Amino acid sequence: MLLTITNERPPATDLGYLLHKSPERLHSFSLAYGKAHVFYPEATPGRCTFALLLEIDPIGLVRNHRGPRGEAGALEQYVNDRPYVASSFLSVALARVLGTAMAGRSKGRPELVEEALPLTARIAVIASPGEESFRKLFEPLGYEVRTEKHPLDEKFPGWGTGPYYALELRKKSTVRDLLTHLYVLIPVLDPDKHYWVGDDEVDKLLRKGAGWLKAHPEREYIVRRYLKRRGRLTRLALAQLVDETADPDAEQEKRLEQEEAIEKPLKLHELRLNEVTNRLKTSGVQRVLDLGCGEGRLLRVLLKEKQFKEILGMDVSHRSLEVAADRLNIDTMPPLQKQRIKLIQGSLMYRDKRLAGFDGAAVVEVIEHLDEPRLASFERVLFDFARPQTVIVTTPNSEYNVKFETLPAGQMRHKDHRFEWTRAQFKQWATVIAGRFGYSVSFFPVGEEDATVGAPTQMGVFTR
Repeated sequence: MLLTITNERPPATDLGYLLHKSPERLHSFSLAYGKAHVFYPEATPGRCTFALLLEIDPIGLVRNHRGPRGEAGALEQYVNDRPYVASSFLSVALARVLGTAMAGRSKGRPELVEEALPLTARIAVIASPGEESFRKLFEPLGYEVRTEKHPLDEKFPGWGTGPYYALELRKKSTVRDLLTHLYVLIPVLDPDKHYWVGDDEVDKLLRKGAGWLKAHPEREYIVRRYLKRRGRLTRLALAQLVDETADPDAEQEKRLEQEEAIEKPLKLHELRLNEVTNRLKTSGVQRVLDLGCGEGRLLRVLLKEKQFKEILGMDVSHRSLEVAADRLNIDTMPPLQKQRIKLIQGSLMYRDKRLAGFDGAAVVEVIEHLDEPRLASFERVLFDFARPQTVIVTTPNSEYNVKFETLPAGQMRHKDHRFEWTRAQFKQWATVIAGRFGYSVSFFPVGEEDATVGAPTQMGVFTR
């Protein structure tokens, strides 16, 4: 069972200070189920790799009742994949061997703790029902995910490939964040955790998930799997992550109303929808995605245009989709009209096969609701995986905010906005994205332009 972490920012050997393990020698630790060894296969100023190798004792597992005890009987206790495949054993070893680093402490170089380094983590073998499981867990956290499926036996290809993968994660991250993500998410992929799951596991999960788990789109899945589907514990953890008295969909609707109230005198929402529709028509696309479709206002406009043969609206909110279906009267639509539109629930944070094959996509006032890791995941989902021919993105122009009399100085239009970009910032982001994923991009104002601060909304039209 092998995990490696590589730093490529000089001096790369700073990794040793953060992990509290010197690259100059081998470190070994006794564990209840075997031994953990720490060493550095490479340690140069330009590249440093930390390795954690676990030697699992299968006989010791049986003696301590930590091995699998399934229907296969006694043989399965001794012959299984536990010594080789990353599992909850690795997660426990991280806490035992790298607890100080996971807590974010470094005596030798304390200033490094909060620095994001270009890190690559590799797990030699880890089990999963499919590579999509890795993506939905790690991509929302901003990781670039690469996988390679292992054959069961290269000499016997007829045996198939099994559920085993090599996993590589790349991200500019603090060491602390990488370790806590691995600590929580490796057991999520392990259905046969070796330890007893009790109330203290809820506390561990909430401590290690602080700052990221609450916002993860697969929060419930992670909590349920980490706590081994223990219903009471799952409910307890989720209740502490989210105030159960609050209705997130209702809060979203309330915030949307507040934003629209600020922009209402300009009739900006209608202008955006019409401008996006016209740009899509001009591009010649026929199969259109509305990502973050909300209550279906753009969908209603798109349906009026016969050019669009297939329209797919996706949103993370079930309630918004129900409202959209109701407002569009989907249930009572004529059959031919009904065939043109489909609503699906999903997250913009990880790859979704249902988004493939569309030649146009609209992302209307969505990106400003995404923090940096989520925005990075969304960029890959849309421009790298879905890859429509034309993508239209709109977002507020923060320079124009001074024109809104009801908006206090320095405040954003929406409490849920993570940012609001100037025209220069939006152009910089869009130009980088276009170059990275093989698109060209053009920029257009939406709404009446002011000579000094520009238009209230800015639009980028990406063409592959």
